[in-house]
Amino acid sequence: MHAAATDTPSANPQRSGAERSWLFRTWKDILQRKVLLLMVLPGLIYFFIFDYVPMYGILIAFKDFKMTAGMSFLESIYQSKWVGLEHFQSFFENSSFMRLLRNTLLLSFLSLVFGFPVPILFALALNEVRWALYKRFVQTISYLPHFLSLVAVVGMMKLLLSPSGGAVNTLLQDWFGIEPTYYFGAVEWFRTLYIGSGIWQEMGFGAIIYLAAISKVDTQLYESAVIDGASRLRQMWHITLPALKTTIVVLLILNISRLVGVGADKIILMYSPATYETADVFSTYVYRRGLVDLDFSFGAAVGLFNSVVNVILLVTANYLSKRFTEESLY
Repeated sequence: MHAAATDTPSANPQRSGAERSWLFRTWKDILQRKVLLLMVLPGLIYFFIFDYVPMYGILIAFKDFKMTAGMSFLESIYQSKWVGLEHFQSFFENSSFMRLLRNTLLLSFLSLVFGFPVPILFALALNEVRWALYKRFVQTISYLPHFLSLVAVVGMMKLLLSPSGGAVNTLLQDWFGIEPTYYFGAVEWFRTLYIGSGIWQEMGFGAIIYLAAISKVDTQLYESAVIDGASRLRQMWHITLPALKTTIVVLLILNISRLVGVGADKIILMYSPATYETADVFSTYVYRRGLVDLDFSFGAAVGLFNSVVNVILLVTANYLSKRFTEESLY
């Protein structure tokens, strides 16, 4: 007992000294990187105000929320009756749950399979263009669709695919004798239109980060490969693609983390009750139940379920990537 009592005081000065040393190193790092930290500060403030502070509203998912329960929004949350997991149970038992899950996963998975490789292939193709003026022209044109609003993109699609006077239907009818089709009202065409328009809109903009990574590849590697007799395809396979490995893995993890997070904006502009069978996803269901039907608690529960699944996917994808490829987000 006496030995233990004498050992304890001697450990405290060492621990406090280590803590002071850690604080000193941390403060020194802050001073050395103060300019970079100041640049990051506005972003941190933005996420804190608009992403972390509103998380108090998660309580709505576990309550029978009534807007008139209190004098303010926060008081209404506090005064509303606690119902626990009732809304989650109602959602899982809903007849629409399997349809929503299937549509959400299919749209996300197909977008990932067909859309994710396109910016990589486009960046590799642009990197092989030696005429600088033409290369810049193609890059500029490919970026433009990203800056178009979703309303404009869907509006153009509806004009082109209109059964009465649309360019696509007119050409198919004049050249091949195919009768006009109302594509936006056809269940089987929704996924093709959604994924195809997404690829067209994001292909060029998504290639920017890959082109930036390619630009940092040492040109001496290509020169050595040419001396060894490697073709352009071999150079691309053995030099350019390995240089993109880290970028590809990180972006793939981020895309996997959004497998259940299909946005509602574009789908709401594109779908109709006739295409609910393939178009209705979690986010659009939340919009209808939470905002249109004013069932805020149920909408919050579905949104929370969506977010939790996305976090699980992110952590799982990051773990698997770190284990098998030694590349990860953290």
